[in-house]
Amino acid sequence: MGTEGKTGKKLLFLFTSVILGSLVQGKGSVYTSQPDVQVAENNSVKLSCTYSGFSSPRVEWKFVQGDTTTLVCYNSQITASYAGRVTFSSSGITFNSVTRKDTGAYTCMVSEDGGQNYGEVNIHLTVLVPPSKPTVNIPSSVTIGNRAVLTCSEQDGSPPSEYSWFRDGIDMLTDAKKTRAFVNSSYTVDPKTGDLIFDPVTAFDTGEYYCQAQNGFGTATRSEAVRMDAVELNVGGIVAAVLVTLILLGVLIFGIWFAYSRGYFESKTAPSKKVIYSQPSTRSEGEFKQTSSFLV
Repeated sequence: MGTEGKTGKKLLFLFTSVILGSLVQGKGSVYTSQPDVQVAENNSVKLSCTYSGFSSPRVEWKFVQGDTTTLVCYNSQITASYAGRVTFSSSGITFNSVTRKDTGAYTCMVSEDGGQNYGEVNIHLTVLVPPSKPTVNIPSSVTIGNRAVLTCSEQDGSPPSEYSWFRDGIDMLTDAKKTRAFVNSSYTVDPKTGDLIFDPVTAFDTGEYYCQAQNGFGTATRSEAVRMDAVELNVGGIVAAVLVTLILLGVLIFGIWFAYSRGYFESKTAPSKKVIYSQPSTRSEGEFKQTSSFLV
């Protein structure tokens, strides 16, 4: 019963550690006072990692960003790629100055020889960068009844920016029906991608558009305003263009036929004949030899 109780407590401790972002094996424990850290770019920051239950601890730190994993600290020593701007202590690592490239997941790993005593804790660092001025792609003219996509994006904001759209200075909410000015419009706004989609375009969608980017840090930034006109499909112009094309094609075909019928494409020069001339060889009388004989 006592053994089962100890096993249950051990499993409960392991489960609780995983939930809190740490993993332990053996009698040691590893934890952090701040698993989610946010700091403005170019500032200093400390990622804390404390541990107990290790007689001769070996500490390592790794950094994961997307598919790339980099060692920051190995065997309690800062690696060459971080030397000069990161310092190590028994309570964590300290960045002298962070850049936006430092955003990502950090893992503090503590172990002893033999691997019987091991623990780790995860810390996520977000380097805060205000959004830059967004760039937009807005067509100057769209056809009523068709689908139109307006795009907005910026590359500097950390965390990633969210986007909102404005027409003639009025905020275009994600639900067009909630704003009286857009009750006759049919559009959708994706705050994550920055896309504004009209499906279909209506006559009420003419106006001056701009987008705004914000990520909760610094001030929101807005793009240049661009006018977009919703126009009717010019059926008459399309028909006229098709007729003109057919007429020109007919004139071209008639001209080619007329030229052939008049013989303008026939060659006027007679084909040259190649004459091969072989001069007979001359023989002296002394060289004459009878080459045939006649029998009577």
